[in-house]
Amino acid sequence: MKQLIEKLGNIWKIEELRQRILYTLLLLGVFRLGSYIILPGIDSVQLEADFANSQGGGILDFINLFVGGAFARGAIFALGIMPYISASIIVQLLGAALPSIQKLQRDGDAGQKKINQLTRYLTVLITLGQSFGYVVNLRSMYPTAVPQGDIFFWLMSVLILTAATMFLVWLGERITDNGIGNGVSLLIAIGIISA
Repeated sequence: MKQLIEKLGNIWKIEELRQRILYTLLLLGVFRLGSYIILPGIDSVQLEADFANSQGGGILDFINLFVGGAFARGAIFALGIMPYISASIIVQLLGAALPSIQKLQRDGDAGQKKINQLTRYLTVLITLGQSFGYVVNLRSMYPTAVPQGDIFFWLMSVLILTAATMFLVWLGERITDNGIGNGVSLLIAIGIISA
């Protein structure tokens, strides 16, 4: 145990490593903060109460687990990083079926850049669809907590949820590039731990 504490102390003495750890912790803190910023117009207290009183154990509870409770709160990070994960899986599967994507996979860094760009575009499309579904679900299942018949609320919520998900993709990339570990994996892990 003493050696472990000593090694952890030595890690902290390395300037670059210390900066990477602090940077990662800062960005993970931003992620957790966004899980508490509620979509405009939602009565978050009523929504959480309604969510807790609904039948548990379903897919909504499972999704809520991955996003650290943001789904049940009606937070801007309610969709989390999951649309990006879905897009990544789809692009990988398309790589097995489409010769053009297979070629990009073999093209090294230039091909990987194009695949990453394709994944981001697909993430936006998936997020738009999931945002719409999330808002429709909120409005139908929790009518006392969500404004009814307001198209502005619907449009604003879809745009905010989409922008927030893309912000999380960016945050994950920053952690991967300048922090410690894989950013997307850390965001998922922190979401699960905090739920």
